[in-house]
Amino acid sequence: MYLCFIVMLSMGPMFSPFEEPLYVMLKPAGAMCNLACEYCYYLEKSHMYNEGPKTLMSDSLLEHFVKQYIESQTTPNVLFLWHGGETMMRPLSFYQKALQLQKKYARGRMIDNAFQTNGTMLTDEWCRFFKENNWLVGVSIDGPKEVHNAYRQNRLGQPSFDQVMRGINLLNKHGVMWNAMAVVNDLNVKHPQEFYRFFKSIGCRYIQFTPIVERFATHEDGRYLATPDQKDCRLAQFSITPEDWGNFLCTIFDEWVRNDVGQYFIQIFDATLANWVGVDPGLCTMARSCGHAGVMEFNGDVYSCDHFVFPEYKLGNIRQNTLLEMMYGEKQQEFARLKQGSLPGQCRKCDYLFACNGGCPKDRFAQTVDGEPNLNYLCKGYHQYFKHVAPYMDYMKNELMSQRPPANVMKLFK
Repeated sequence: MYLCFIVMLSMGPMFSPFEEPLYVMLKPAGAMCNLACEYCYYLEKSHMYNEGPKTLMSDSLLEHFVKQYIESQTTPNVLFLWHGGETMMRPLSFYQKALQLQKKYARGRMIDNAFQTNGTMLTDEWCRFFKENNWLVGVSIDGPKEVHNAYRQNRLGQPSFDQVMRGINLLNKHGVMWNAMAVVNDLNVKHPQEFYRFFKSIGCRYIQFTPIVERFATHEDGRYLATPDQKDCRLAQFSITPEDWGNFLCTIFDEWVRNDVGQYFIQIFDATLANWVGVDPGLCTMARSCGHAGVMEFNGDVYSCDHFVFPEYKLGNIRQNTLLEMMYGEKQQEFARLKQGSLPGQCRKCDYLFACNGGCPKDRFAQTVDGEPNLNYLCKGYHQYFKHVAPYMDYMKNELMSQRPPANVMKLFK
């Protein structure tokens, strides 16, 4: 999904808006993972279930999901999103079976697969499978070795960078299409140029930046991530500041817009341009509404969003409820409306509301200058970024509207 969208946006002419499909991210191994990244928001989800030490999706549930997911789509293209925990905690045979089921129930539809992994368990056999079946692979990597290893370690405290790079080299060896999912934390956010140039140095042309903003709440049985509506929670030390986020984005954008448009694809830059031209962005945090992308756990429980896997956001279970009932039901529609409905007055008056749409609701725990709640914690950084990129976005929008590639923006600097 991400690669196809940004290639059209960054290199091709103007395109028509398309009907928005239904997405449900699949967790075939629940929160199980071979790593124990310090900032991971999903490891704690294992405490929600007491169904044994292994949270593995059954073959019967897999078939039930595949059939229903395909039948629920309103477009001829169907995208399966495999996520974790760590997706490779399931053997290759599980995904080979999934592929067989997709072919069984496709009924003429085009099926695509996107697979997110930490990359440490990749082998030649896995990479051949991805290449032969045209799967898109997302690899979690946080930049140069020292920064990556600071937070991304296994349960014994051992670093993972060398294993990830070995996996990336295998993907390149087999010609697998892959992109990087890079978490922006309190360490790498201070070195944006080094961070960006690292990805270029390893031949990565598709990069997604995910800013870390996590809060903790303390309960009698330990520390847990705060639910989005909890107040007075402690911000995790690896979270970034709004000021650093703004500087990070502006610094990388300046290098990208001068040298790399049409060659390196940064998801947030392409999503910004999408909003500038009035097309739904490929980044949910910048979309006008939430709610079209849910998540299903290993046991069939469906939740409103990957960042809202809390009991109050459970929509039902696929064994008792259909995906259509859950994803288009009133509870999910209410969740979708919250994004615009809860915006503070400061956001509604902002010149860049069309570009940011208030950001991710999970980060709306700050207050406006007038003391109004529900301001996105990263607002100041986003505002700095949008103001900085506005002239270039205007130029690229004009190029797109004139059926010319937006990469022409680089001519401004020659």
